[in-house]
Amino acid sequence: MIGGEKMRLSRRLRRQAGRYALVDGIPYQVPVDARNSPALVAAFPINAEKAKRLLPGNELHPVRIFGKGVLLLTVVNYQSTDIGRYVEYIVTIACTHGPKPAPDLLPLVFRRFFGFGGYVYDMPVSTEISVKGGKGIWGTPKVQANLDFQVTESTITSQYDLDGMLAMRIEMRRPKNIWLPVSVSASAYSQFRGMLMKAHSSLGGKAGFSVLSRRACRLYIGDHPRVYPLKELEIEPRPFFTAFLPDATGVLDDHIESWFVSYENPPSRPPEGLESVVDLGLGRKWLDPPSAPLPGVTGDREESVRR
Repeated sequence: MIGGEKMRLSRRLRRQAGRYALVDGIPYQVPVDARNSPALVAAFPINAEKAKRLLPGNELHPVRIFGKGVLLLTVVNYQSTDIGRYVEYIVTIACTHGPKPAPDLLPLVFRRFFGFGGYVYDMPVSTEISVKGGKGIWGTPKVQANLDFQVTESTITSQYDLDGMLAMRIEMRRPKNIWLPVSVSASAYSQFRGMLMKAHSSLGGKAGFSVLSRRACRLYIGDHPRVYPLKELEIEPRPFFTAFLPDATGVLDDHIESWFVSYENPPSRPPEGLESVVDLGLGRKWLDPPSAPLPGVTGDREESVRR
């Protein structure tokens, strides 16, 4: 939705608002939300056929825009949540859910009919408690990583390091005008415990944006094995669009759907399961800021995005 930044809550969330929950030892107040949180969004054209290889099972299909798939990167610097402050990278491949692929563009209009959403390929976060909640409850592929989110008068930058290696970095020109009220609802598909999980969220606020501008941002993909397959997607340097919301509000629905992920042959190894979260604690301490060098960039990193 464009033209109104007020969050749309489901009837159930409106009815439950103000109630409290304790899930896996994590306290929440319904709805699960965040306020006053800067966010950036960038959508890049990719090779749709190669993107299909990263989608689990046979019921997720890449969305195509004029034959191209879409890699969507959203980074949020959460300032006010039930579990404290943290940065979250959300790396998704735009997709539909159903027995067969959808025609070009139509899922953007008839979203519910085609099960439009995004498959969450990776979701690093700053804190242990966010991993425990996000993976254990919503099934998202969270991992605690070295993250930052830097805003200057001219740029917004965010880097993701893991195990001392560069995983990803985005450098975006800061829009001169923040004027467009936006409110976007999305469905996120994730793979966990051999299940395909579907969660719903909303993000809204006033945004500055660019469309089809090669100079709007620069994306780096590092060599860490967790993100290396993204290099095979032939990510194009000119994004479909970029946006910056300096004061966003987000809502995550506690309603979750799930299905079995099925394959033509029995899987050769067990999927990641509850063993990856059962011993996690409720820590809110961040790791050290990211510091891995960028490929082919020397000198002032802010200057690199201005070129």
